[in-house]
Amino acid sequence: MDPQLVQQFKAWVDQPQNTVVIPHKNPDGDALGSCLAWARFLSLKGHTVQLVSPNDYPEFLTWLPGQDKIVKFSESPERATEIIQAAQHIYTLDFNDLDRIDELGTLVAQSSASVAMIDHHENPKDYAQLILSMPEIGSTAELVYSLIEALDPSLMDEAMATCLYTGIMTDSGSFRFPATTPRTHRIVAHLLEAGAPHAQIHQNIYDTYTLDRLHLLGTALDNLTQVPDLPVVYICLSQAELDRCQFKKGDTEGFVNYGLSLAGIQLTVIMIENTAEKRIRMSFRSKGSFPANTFAERHFSGGGHHNAAGGTSSLSLTQTRDNLLNHLAQWKTYFQS
Repeated sequence: MDPQLVQQFKAWVDQPQNTVVIPHKNPDGDALGSCLAWARFLSLKGHTVQLVSPNDYPEFLTWLPGQDKIVKFSESPERATEIIQAAQHIYTLDFNDLDRIDELGTLVAQSSASVAMIDHHENPKDYAQLILSMPEIGSTAELVYSLIEALDPSLMDEAMATCLYTGIMTDSGSFRFPATTPRTHRIVAHLLEAGAPHAQIHQNIYDTYTLDRLHLLGTALDNLTQVPDLPVVYICLSQAELDRCQFKKGDTEGFVNYGLSLAGIQLTVIMIENTAEKRIRMSFRSKGSFPANTFAERHFSGGGHHNAAGGTSSLSLTQTRDNLLNHLAQWKTYFQS
């Protein structure tokens, strides 16, 4: 980490302020875990800290230490607006474009607060005065750990360690994704030493499924289809199928990864219909050289990492699938033989 950048963060951290921490919309384990850990660190440094989320998050994250104090803009817009307007410092974590937080993005852009970005996605936008952007790092939680380590490691406690372990574990696919490094494991070892209950964290994240969610997974796997003559599979889930399985936020988390367990498959895509928002939410996961982020950005208003990305479509589910197939036909050379 750049020593000069660390000193700039130190100047902010050592001067207690009225501070807001914000994750991206539909926060996942990394977004929520890194935000909660950073917010706790700042509070221990004397800051008045409030975490504001654009909207709600899955039930399997509601056990995280400190999450009960999060203000959700979707539920309390006036309160969230007051908090943003009163902020002196704003930290945005696990995203690098204010479009990722919808209406909150406008409030942040209009705020008189100084803004910092801590993120590990590619192509950061230029909205922050202080930018820690390292796309080569596997999770924002790992970045937050490194920042705390550089600023005041004595403050690491069980709550911070638990949140950071959650973020690293979930964004690394339980430590199996390519961005997992020897340093990642050394960080995790220290988090365990600091009190992170790793077995309980794994159970809280992965062993709390409902019967409806397993039925939905069964539907998704039944819909799994391979693209002819390409190492690609896709899943479509309609609103009717979601409704039949009593869908709740977070229920489709990880579904897209199942396709990569098939021998020879290099890209897997899931398309999920949302009639309320009139859009199709898409996730892309790839192996090897196929650039999931570039594909998503170019064709589906998305982005992310080389092997993991997201996107959206305003077309119908059937039209989105057909659009995907048409684009894939032009990307054959990107697949490894």
